[in-house]
Amino acid sequence: MTLPQYSKYLIIGAGIHGLSTAYHLALELKARGKGGGKDIVVLDKTSIGAGASGIACGVVRNNYFQPAMRELMVQCVEVWESDSRAYSYHPVGYMQISPDIMFDDVASIAAQQRDIGYESVFIEGEKASMQYMQGLFHDWQAKGITSVLHEKRGGFANNTKSLYGLAGKAEAEGVRILTGVAVTGFHSDDGSDNIKEVVTSRGNIACDQLIVAPGPWAKTLWDMLELPRTVDIRTNGTMHKDIPMWVYWSLQEGTLGVDPKMQKTNDGGMPPVIHVDSDAPLYSDVDGELITDEMWGIYYKPDFHFNGIQGGAAPFKVETCPDEVAVDPYGVDSPEFIVGDKFAHMWTSALAHCQKRFEGQMPKYNNEPSGGIGSFTPDSFPVFDIFRENCYFIADSNHGYKMIGVGKLVAGELVGSNSLLLEPFRFSRYIEGKLHPVSNSPFPWS
Repeated sequence: MTLPQYSKYLIIGAGIHGLSTAYHLALELKARGKGGGKDIVVLDKTSIGAGASGIACGVVRNNYFQPAMRELMVQCVEVWESDSRAYSYHPVGYMQISPDIMFDDVASIAAQQRDIGYESVFIEGEKASMQYMQGLFHDWQAKGITSVLHEKRGGFANNTKSLYGLAGKAEAEGVRILTGVAVTGFHSDDGSDNIKEVVTSRGNIACDQLIVAPGPWAKTLWDMLELPRTVDIRTNGTMHKDIPMWVYWSLQEGTLGVDPKMQKTNDGGMPPVIHVDSDAPLYSDVDGELITDEMWGIYYKPDFHFNGIQGGAAPFKVETCPDEVAVDPYGVDSPEFIVGDKFAHMWTSALAHCQKRFEGQMPKYNNEPSGGIGSFTPDSFPVFDIFRENCYFIADSNHGYKMIGVGKLVAGELVGSNSLLLEPFRFSRYIEGKLHPVSNSPFPWS
């Protein structure tokens, strides 16, 4: 496809946010009689879903301690449910299974889910939690669990299939998706902060509105746009100066190469996504040695796309991240930057800790692409905001794939409808001290 010289709306990134924004913006423009998909171009330096979206675990959940995230996810789940076939979405539900230290946090989530009409069941107490879990899985054996929050909505989607389904819907509305086009810079008029032109490996494209949806390449595009490399953050009345805007975490995910049907429920059905946080000592399923006596967490589900039991564990911060990560988060040679050396041992042992059926299964672990490097904001929550006058920056801070509805809200803002759901995620929250509350979960995004 020939590179156009101009596009009214130019979107960088053909992952979940770029494609969702393109599709929903096309619908918004058509509904308002202001054109449609023909006014929208999506660029990607590689291909559709070549980054984080294409290897995402695909979990879709409402389970967040932060009210703003929870309210936003209600809208996102509705988008997934709107065309589950095209999005390859499986509404099997989601379970947050927790120890006593997290009881109050999870109880507050359950109460607020009731308040917003998001269907879930909250089980209280160690005995009741064990009975509930064994009612689903006869071999459930995790000890020290004092609450279970079972979301009846949510579930998971197959990453590549959902992205191509979304791309097909966008193209059906006239959107042009151009792959193999790398963005290398931006031009502005003299004396203006407005982005006039995007410089690419195949020529320049002028635009009126730029939308940047870079996923783990957030820092690269942020720096190209000459946006602040550090930020001042106010917490509890104290100003913390010059905090780095971006930090990298290694996302720990993988697949156990067994028949996905191995994880069916007692009645033979497909199970909800399981997320377990625990403060119980975790012992090796191989030699019985202690792996950790600190808080740990895992998530998992059967997945026919990954052809096994797929899931992950809490990530770790990449303290000495090589410079090339910012340029290509998925081009780092060292395997520890994709999945830590100890992940397979820890994760499969944690599976066995939770369910007897997974005992002795570590040799079947598949070492294939999953996880990767995540580009996180200072508080590990997204930034959705306008910079350089006409650049809408979607920085998902690795909450990305599940948040398919962000593109719909961004599309509405691009045509003039301010979104209350996106307001808590403006860049100004740092200087204003309007940060999101932090839970006791071992996961930075919770």
